[in-house]
Amino acid sequence: MRVLFVAGFGPVTQDLDASKRFYAETLGIALAGQDDYPTTEDLGGVKHFGIWPLPQAAESCFGTPNWPNELTRPQGWIEFEVEDVTEAARELEGKGYRLLVAPKTEPWGQTVARLLGPEGLLVGVTVTPWLRESTS
Repeated sequence: MRVLFVAGFGPVTQDLDASKRFYAETLGIALAGQDDYPTTEDLGGVKHFGIWPLPQAAESCFGTPNWPNELTRPQGWIEFEVEDVTEAARELEGKGYRLLVAPKTEPWGQTVARLLGPEGLLVGVTVTPWLRESTS
């Protein structure tokens, strides 16, 4: 078997209304589909797929390999490329979301801010220069 691309990705939610508010209203993703299964096929494809060990995710978010017990342990991660991470982070905070990671530039050159989505999905808003270069 040879995987060609990620054909779809999405959270499994326990609160559909909260998820629709977050992805459609807060992030501005145009969702259509059925009321009980909102979807889109108009969002650009995934540029990166990776299996991220929890200790590494915790290190990136908190500077320690231990995920805090008081926070939901993420079951997955997704990163949305944005024009400006700082502005996106301000908008998220302005809408009441708690950032786990304030905007920062990682050693590998990606700028990121992270938070937990309503389902416990680890969500990043990013600027990833090498992925942008590959689209030109």
